[in-house]
Amino acid sequence: MTLKEQITEDMKTAMRAKDSERLGTIRLLLSAIKQKEVDERVVVDDVMAVAIVDKLIKQRKDSIEAFEKAARQDLADKEKAELLVLQAYLPARLSGDEVTAEVKAIVAALAAELGRAVGPVDMGKVMGAVKAQLAGKADMGQVSSAVKAVLAS
Repeated sequence: MTLKEQITEDMKTAMRAKDSERLGTIRLLLSAIKQKEVDERVVVDDVMAVAIVDKLIKQRKDSIEAFEKAARQDLADKEKAELLVLQAYLPARLSGDEVTAEVKAIVAALAAELGRAVGPVDMGKVMGAVKAQLAGKADMGQVSSAVKAVLAS
């Protein structure tokens, strides 16, 4: 079962259970997926769906931070509930050590490919390669700091 089909099934389950908060979040996710399909005229696969979920999670985190700064705990709590529902659709994330190990391997491969040592000036090339390999498997903020640390050493 694809991730999109799983989300659709979860929506039906939430409808039957009359769980309006969960249903609203799932509908929001399906709407974002449908928007991507219509805008780009593609069929969303699992990788694209995970990217959409990641984007929505990042939006929720930013909203929570903004609402807490504005002392709007009621809205922050609503966003936190949506965040929990969305996180259920992400695959298992890599730990910090695993991310660093993957980044080191990618940097070594890129250095061999370029025939020279890879340094901070190659951040864009490294991030492009890392993003392609770790998309959906790790938090990109964490990946970025790991890349900076590896390139600095």
